[in-house]
Parts: sequence; C-alpha cells; structure tokens
Amino acid sequence: MAKIIERRKAVSRFGTMPGSGSIEHCSMSSDVLGENKDFSVYLPAGYEDSDKRYPVLYMLHPAGGTHEIWISMGVLPQIADDAIRSGMAMPMIIVMPDASGIGDYHLGKNMGFFSVPGHDYEAYFHKELIPLIDATYRTISDKKHRAIAGPSMGGEAAIAYAQKYPDFYSAACSLSGILGHPEQSKMASYDKDYAESLIKNNPSAFVENATPDQVEKLKSVRWYADCGDSDYFIEGNTEFFLAMKKQGISIDYRMRSGVHAWYYWITGLAPILTFLSTGFAD
Repeated sequence: MAKIIERRKAVSRFGTMPGSGSIEHCSMSSDVLGENKDFSVYLPAGYEDSDKRYPVLYMLHPAGGTHEIWISMGVLPQIADDAIRSGMAMPMIIVMPDASGIGDYHLGKNMGFFSVPGHDYEAYFHKELIPLIDATYRTISDKKHRAIAGPSMGGEAAIAYAQKYPDFYSAACSLSGILGHPEQSKMASYDKDYAESLIKNNPSAFVENATPDQVEKLKSVRWYADCGDSDYFIEGNTEFFLAMKKQGISIDYRMRSGVHAWYYWITGLAPILTFLSTGFAD
C-alpha cells in the first residue's frame, strides 16, 4: 500500500504575513510505479490550528516542470494566499504532483500525466495518490470538493482526467492546454511514448466522439479553459470550445492577450481559484 515516507515544511523566500498558508514537500512510495514519487502540498492559513476539512485542487505542471515549479515559477502560495485573504477564493488544499521525465530538463522517459508502457501513471494518480492525500490531509473527499487544473501538458491532463474519470472531479481547468488536433504533432520531439499518450488522450477528439451517456457524465463537471490569443495552442483550444458547445456542454472559455508563458499562467491562476470556489461552495 502506498505511503508517505517524508513530509517537510518548506521555508518561504517571502516574508510571512498574517493569513499565509504553508507548503509541505513530500515523498511517497508507489507500488504501482515501483518507485518513490514526490509531490508538494499547499495548506491554507488556519489548517494546523483547526479540525476543519477543506476542498482540494490538484494542480498539475507543464512539460519540463516538477512538483515544485508552481512554487518557484508560479508563486502559487502567494496567489492563493491573496485570493483567500481577499475573499475571492475559499480556503483549499492544493496538491502539486510530479510527472517529470528522466533526463535533462525533466523532459525524458516517463514524462507526463498519462500512462505509457511500463509506467502506469494514471493508476498511480487515481488509485494511490488521491486516496493517500485523502487519508493524510483533512480533505473533503468527495467529487464536489475535488478539482483538477494545469497549464500546457498539465492542462491537457486536467481536462482528459476529468473526461475519463468524471466521478472523481467536480471541475477541470486548463491554462494554454494541448486540447486539440492541430497541436498533437508538435509535441513528438521529446519522447515517442509521450507523444503517443498526448494523441491518445486528445480532449477535443474525446468530446467529438463521445456517446450520449458520456456527454451526460461530462455535463456533471464544470469546465474552464483559458488560452492566449498568440499562444501556439490556440487552434486546439478553439476547437475544444466549439466541440463542447456542439455537444451542449457548458464551458467557461477565456482568451486573453498573451503567449505560452508563465506570466500568462500566473495571471490566470487567481480567476481559476475563484471559479473553483464558486463550485465548492454551492
């Protein structure tokens, strides 16, 4: 059975302010993958001083990232703190898993949130990581209070996971995600298995080919996609939006001025936290 083998508090490079949350860096043993996997967890202010339970967001990372990149590049703790302090988001636990590859710049073998031969990441995520988080932290462990989001590679995975496992997630959010047909061939340079996993899990194709029963299940999830007007994934995002509308599935779709970059994702995070909080609080 999977278990946490290390939990350590991170030291913030920012000054501690009243109402600040905390970060834990963790490592767990995975029987599915046969290795240890790292992840980080944001705990909202007040978590350690109460017995309250919280909704949980799984925040995925882009290609070339690790479980720590939303902290180092995305300043997620500060954005979450500000959103919660201002009342624009409700307190929540944010889990940042790791799907980095083996090799230079984390871009090699076994990169990605989808299963590839010999590396069943999706089984690890849904059969080990989520149950372990629910057992370790005070989450509200039901569909309504569990959501998933991410940028780029993580954006595709967030949408695809909610498509394939709609009973797990109440909402799925993508920032500049790899969501449609035009982008798939651009991603083949890192690893053949990785590229094939992106094509196999194409969110636009899933919607276009969905059965009536699948469409009804998709309607039980709240969907959100945001992509810059100069992003090289804009065509697929537009395709995904149109496919969703054709099937009668509601989606909050946004296009802002911007490219495929961290500044776009950083400025897009707070609105996602607000969007998720609206659903958590219903």
